[in-house]
Amino acid sequence: MAIEYLGLSEINGPLIALEGVQNASYEEIVEISVDAKKKELGRIIECYKDKAVIQVFGGTDSMSLRNTHTKLTGHPMEIALSPEILGRTFNGLGQPIDGLGEIVSDVHRNVNGQPLNPVTREYPRNYIRTGFSAIDGLTTLIRGQKLPIFSGNGLPHDQLAAQLVKQASLGEDSDEQFGIVFAAMGVKHDVADFFRRAFDESGAYEHVAMFLNLANDPVVERLITPKVALTAAEYLAFECNMHILVILTDMTSFAEAMREVSSSKGEIPSRKGYPGYLYSELAALYERAGIVQGVKGSVTQIPILTMPNDDITHPIPDLTGYITEGQIVLDRELHGQAVYPPISVLPSLSRLMKDGIGEGFTREDHQDLANQLFSSYAKVGDARALASVIGEDELSPIDKKYLEFGKAFEARFVGQGPDENRTIEETLDIGWELLGMLPREELDRADTKILDKYYKPAEKEEN
Repeated sequence: MAIEYLGLSEINGPLIALEGVQNASYEEIVEISVDAKKKELGRIIECYKDKAVIQVFGGTDSMSLRNTHTKLTGHPMEIALSPEILGRTFNGLGQPIDGLGEIVSDVHRNVNGQPLNPVTREYPRNYIRTGFSAIDGLTTLIRGQKLPIFSGNGLPHDQLAAQLVKQASLGEDSDEQFGIVFAAMGVKHDVADFFRRAFDESGAYEHVAMFLNLANDPVVERLITPKVALTAAEYLAFECNMHILVILTDMTSFAEAMREVSSSKGEIPSRKGYPGYLYSELAALYERAGIVQGVKGSVTQIPILTMPNDDITHPIPDLTGYITEGQIVLDRELHGQAVYPPISVLPSLSRLMKDGIGEGFTREDHQDLANQLFSSYAKVGDARALASVIGEDELSPIDKKYLEFGKAFEARFVGQGPDENRTIEETLDIGWELLGMLPREELDRADTKILDKYYKPAEKEEN
């Protein structure tokens, strides 16, 4: 039986406090109405004796301490789910906003997710093709992995996210079902329209479930948006046997919303003003990825975050990098040189890459090629540093070759068109073509048999 209470003891920003409460539970959903008019949803975020602190999703502007009715529903937040959520657009709370009606289904799932026994997890294998050489070739995304993108203000992460949605696939020869769950938090209207248009024009919309929390929506809604999106992804993966890629942008908005709510609660802040439980909250989201034994589907995550002041040691990227299995870093300098996508290769890595590439997955030479490209590109940095001191003309012939290789690598391997979707074979072939610019004796990270088969020195241009 649901219990209804009249009046509030306190209103503080997006939070309200209720006293004299019986049998209230953490994460329980409440319905709030003023004079039996507009109903708002809220969730209990703190319980102490007979007092409950409630987070209101729609804002507290119209509420008063005397005539606000609060009804405890007795259950956590749930969303209706069916395979028909693909091709639909929802708000941050999982309510449809595309004018196509409600999701009619008997299946309702708790947005906090179902407990998963770690013993039932399977190690991620096999790859997801993104169509970007810098990702597919050097930091390969594996099914069931969580691989964040570290960006900065003004860098093209929105464009990259949209292109990922359009291009991502399980590879040419896969007949398994693939879908995408896209969640945007705190985005402006023009950015939301850009995503909608990009998915619509490319025909990708049919296999995308989109969750949009706009910049003018209540801040607290951002805290629930990724949970709603991941609940939808888990349903599609583990109950509909699909391989689901979840793209979350921007996790910085999520962390900022958490800081705001924490400040309203009067909590003592931790690093840079963020609450001490930022780590556990991020971990609770990121760990909702992976493969479960006996189930065909998988959940793969690409969280995108903007680093404040491009600071990779900031708490949000720092904690994210600690929880996840690698990182893809966008570089402002490359962006300034009009390289798209501006992926900085050297600080980027994929910790699970080695087990999902090579013979039987991509191609036998993939690992050797990736190792060699990393090594050769690292030497480019040394050659550039030396050139800045003594001048390019004074460099040795081999250092000059490395400078040429670096320019070609950034322009042709990292850089590609905003609509260019490369296969794994194309990516690997471009890599070998670029390594052909260097003498064979410099390629010390690739196996001799692999070099014999794939290495071809570049033909010298006639003067």
